Amino acid sequence: MLDGVKICKENDIDVILAVGGGSVLDCSKAIATGAKYDGDPWDLISYKAFATDSIPIVDIITLAATGSEYDCGGVILRTETNDKIGYMDSHNFPAVSFLDPTYTFTVSKKQTAAGCADAMNHIMEQYFCEDSTLLNDGFMEAGLKSLMTNAVKCLENPEDYTARAEMMLTCTYGCNGIYALGSSYSGWPCHGIEHALSAYYDITHGEGLAIITPRWMKHILCEKTVDRFVKYGVNVFGIDANQDKFEIANQAIDATYKFFESINIPMHLKDVGIDDSRIGEMAHHIAVNEGLEEAWFPLLEDDLVTILTESL
Repeated sequence: MLDGVKICKENDIDVILAVGGGSVLDCSKAIATGAKYDGDPWDLISYKAFATDSIPIVDIITLAATGSEYDCGGVILRTETNDKIGYMDSHNFPAVSFLDPTYTFTVSKKQTAAGCADAMNHIMEQYFCEDSTLLNDGFMEAGLKSLMTNAVKCLENPEDYTARAEMMLTCTYGCNGIYALGSSYSGWPCHGIEHALSAYYDITHGEGLAIITPRWMKHILCEKTVDRFVKYGVNVFGIDANQDKFEIANQAIDATYKFFESINIPMHLKDVGIDDSRIGEMAHHIAVNEGLEEAWFPLLEDDLVTILTESL
């Protein structure tokens, strides 16, 4: 990112072309504002300062996952400190986004599945909250079903244009606020946890989310949260509503796990090279930096240790 800022400043670049997936576009967004700022670009990412201008961005998306083509945010990693921060700035909406499903035909099965998991979690992070609307609940439930159905089709036939197109569109809605209109903020806890995993170990983001999400669900299931899980289970997975509500909730969580497993995502941290040696360190980092004590279901450091340990 710093090299990109330097190139833009030295060559008076007037537009940035981002070709690739979400990471490429997120980095381009940081470069776009950093190139118009006189100080350390990390000041902008960490909100010590705020951008007043940016270089326009044109993007060509080659991976359906993050939705960064339709929002003003990105996630930037500072390897020296293992800080992975979600960065939002209104200057960073792309000027133009090209979304051609044929450009995703050659995406590997691993990254197709990981992109699905990432997009699903974007929806879940907005679905599991205190207050919501019927309209957005239905939109998000349809989005989850769309992703699951079309991911399977894309894995079976990578050149299924209709499946690739619908998956790309559903991913695009992920983080621009449409899914959450009228709903209360959830705190995005799974992203807060996973950012530490992929900062410390450089694992695939979507895979990390898939591993964490069912364990987070199990951990927070209680009287406060159970009704939300019931709605999720009945409307997304078609679970029989004529059962005990905790039975429905547990079936929904199990169905979530089994879906990720069915598309060959590794479902244990040990499967992606993470052992228990830094669990405490990561939990502390998350507790200090992510503000999850303010999440829909508050997570303190001990909760984070438990979730990470159960994910091993």
